[in-house]
Amino acid sequence: MALLRLAVPLLLLAALWEGAVALLHISPFYLPPLRQVLGSIYAFGPAYAQAFLVTLGEATVGFVAGALVGVVSAAAFHHARWLRDMLFPLFIASQTVPVIAFGAIVVLWFGNTLLAKAAIAFYLTFFPVTVNALAGVEAVDPRQVALLRSFGASRRDIWWKLLLPSALPRIFTALRLSAGLALAGAIVGEWFGASIGVGAMLLAALFNEQVVAMWAAILAAAAVGGTIFGVVALVEARLVFWRDEL
Repeated sequence: MALLRLAVPLLLLAALWEGAVALLHISPFYLPPLRQVLGSIYAFGPAYAQAFLVTLGEATVGFVAGALVGVVSAAAFHHARWLRDMLFPLFIASQTVPVIAFGAIVVLWFGNTLLAKAAIAFYLTFFPVTVNALAGVEAVDPRQVALLRSFGASRRDIWWKLLLPSALPRIFTALRLSAGLALAGAIVGEWFGASIGVGAMLLAALFNEQVVAMWAAILAAAAVGGTIFGVVALVEARLVFWRDEL
């Protein structure tokens, strides 16, 4: 059923794409027919598959690291307000730096490595997760915390049995939004001289004015983002199973 719900919108979008190009006589320079784009992906399948896996790995490493740091930061800020007052403004200030500028510095430090791209993906991921996780924890009724303490629950028990489960819906909301941000970070990192990856293919197609290849790279990027988003949605369905009951 889930696959059907996913397939129907994709088929409608594909039909709309093909129909618009044919009926509106759109120039291939602006929007080539979908069949040409898919044909290009099929013809150079191994290259697109390699680019997909490389970018997926970069985005996933940064995404997972950003999610972990975000949740840990939220826990630390909740239990130590002085730490939040000291570091949270720095977290906010860090997000004012354009990712393209930050990416240039990171690639200069680490070179064109997986670590550099993952660091940029991490940069775009950790802050939304931190903010939403902290908001979820802070929204817990203090009376519930007091009740657990009255039964002798430790700080660790309160975190794992009350605070974290209560914050999970907001955390997963941030994770779903961050899936696209992590992908953007990985692609930006690839623009600084990488030879492999979806971002590198997109940039090469742009410089050579290969419109079909550009759209093929865009579809590959969408596949990467969709994969990360899908995994997050599956994990959310397992962990936040009570959401459908609310």
